[in-house]
Amino acid sequence: MSAVTVLNNQATAATDAEPALTDGFQLVIDALKLNGIENLYVVPGIPISDLLRMAQGEGLRVISFRHEQNAGNAAAIAGFLTKKPGVCMTVSAPGFLNGLTALANATTNCFPMILISGSSEREIVDLQQGDYEEMDQLAIAKPLCKAAFRVLHAQDIGIAVARAIRAAVSGRPGGVYLDLPAKLFSQVMDAAEGARSLVKVVDAAPAQLPSPDSVARALEVLKGAKRPLIILGKGAAYAQADEAVRELVEKSGIPFLPMSMAKGLLPDTHPQSAGAARSMVLKDADVVVLVGARLNWLLSHGKGKTWGEPGSKTFIQIDIEPREMDSNVAIVAPLVGDIGSCVSALTAGMAKGWTPPPAEWTGAVSARKEANIAKMAPKLMSNASPMNFHGALGALRRVVQERPDALLVNEGANTLDLARGIIDMHQPRKRLDVGTWGVMGIGMGFAVAAAVESGKPVLAVEGDSAFGFSGMEVETICRYNLPVCIVVFNNNGIYKGTDVNPTGGSDPSPMVFVPDSRYDKMMEAFGGAGVNVTTPDELYRAVSAAMDSGRPTLINAVIDPNAGSESGNIGSLNPTSAVRKGPKT
Repeated sequence: MSAVTVLNNQATAATDAEPALTDGFQLVIDALKLNGIENLYVVPGIPISDLLRMAQGEGLRVISFRHEQNAGNAAAIAGFLTKKPGVCMTVSAPGFLNGLTALANATTNCFPMILISGSSEREIVDLQQGDYEEMDQLAIAKPLCKAAFRVLHAQDIGIAVARAIRAAVSGRPGGVYLDLPAKLFSQVMDAAEGARSLVKVVDAAPAQLPSPDSVARALEVLKGAKRPLIILGKGAAYAQADEAVRELVEKSGIPFLPMSMAKGLLPDTHPQSAGAARSMVLKDADVVVLVGARLNWLLSHGKGKTWGEPGSKTFIQIDIEPREMDSNVAIVAPLVGDIGSCVSALTAGMAKGWTPPPAEWTGAVSARKEANIAKMAPKLMSNASPMNFHGALGALRRVVQERPDALLVNEGANTLDLARGIIDMHQPRKRLDVGTWGVMGIGMGFAVAAAVESGKPVLAVEGDSAFGFSGMEVETICRYNLPVCIVVFNNNGIYKGTDVNPTGGSDPSPMVFVPDSRYDKMMEAFGGAGVNVTTPDELYRAVSAAMDSGRPTLINAVIDPNAGSESGNIGSLNPTSAVRKGPKT
């Protein structure tokens, strides 16, 4: 044997003896995969570009957006749809701040989400020595989410991801921030030790049973009700306790009112649905059962003229967060626990001798509902050109009725307010909208994630103003060839397209856009289908064809510029000057 051969064999043996290594890049990916994370919603850049390339190579689906806020909104609604935290990844400083709006919105809406951002080096940031995109991101994030963590050592990545997942989904869900400084990714450690450092989260959101005393108390209050009402909130939809909720409603015989993202938990066409008699039931009910719904501004804080005479209501509330009780009014019978356990306990308590609500009450609700539906019907059948909101939404109502498994994303002012009442939903978690904060800009992020997570066609109904916040993501929709049909209700402006500059100057009113814009051309520019429609019949045919084709489509729906009202149904929230009066809308 030659000396060269001996040296080569010795080198090979030495190489074989070297331990396998891993690094921060791989450990982040392995920790996410171990815990069932399949999709990442991201905007690439320093210092996460290589991480995203590697994640895609390891089989994760990486959906790359044009703006971090839209990627964050996608991750947030993915959490709502799946009960697993949606994961958004961003670059440092400005990218982190862009994603932070979505993180705060997710926390407010109780959507489980994890925002993972790269960051600058701690020793430079802490001395404020001017690092690239220097910012103390952890300190900024903490007040706006459920929990925030920073990882400095590769061996801690596994436990940090596990803590983030548990924090996001346990108790009342919400947003979590995970800060990963750039040098973390290149840290190297023994591969076997790295594998042992990973943590698979077990029972991240365990059932929380209500106390027997609280169940008995609630049933006693409910038995004495003459005009009971059940209000279903998006917390009930998130819980995915669909059969338990249905059993409670149907066994009790009590009329139910769904909040917008709880629509379809039971079909809006269900005989006990009181959606078309909302004003009446809120005003006249004597006992109200809140199931995953909060008495915030969306329900007039449980008081005021919306709720009839002061002191005329008794509230039973089901919520996993004890601090939600008595937030605005006294809760006589609080049930603290997860939705499924609480509603199942109530239903079980009705097993013997339960008496349904008086026929006088249920009959009155049905009569009002039928009268309101009949009154609305002619408006929804209008085929006027240019379209008004009712005629256009009537056409979309037919589309959704014929495709009950499609997901509806909805935002805008009048476009949102009117669609809530007009478009019936038939299955749970199919309506996704602006939620608790009422923010605009969720549309395209929600639409992308809805298509990715469900594999179903998505109809995004957008006001022209709302669409402007995230419209560039039509390129993302085309790039990933997602089955999304966007309908832009185009009335040339905010609320209306007829506002004028009171000075008579050349600048348009701040409420007015370029007249007769063609949003459909945006989609055509990226290879999708663009359609311009002017009548409800044309709208119905175009949306039906788009939904059946699965091709990315944007429909520019020409709405009468005079249609619409200031702030839609929440005009009372828009303050007006008592001294100076602007033009009436």
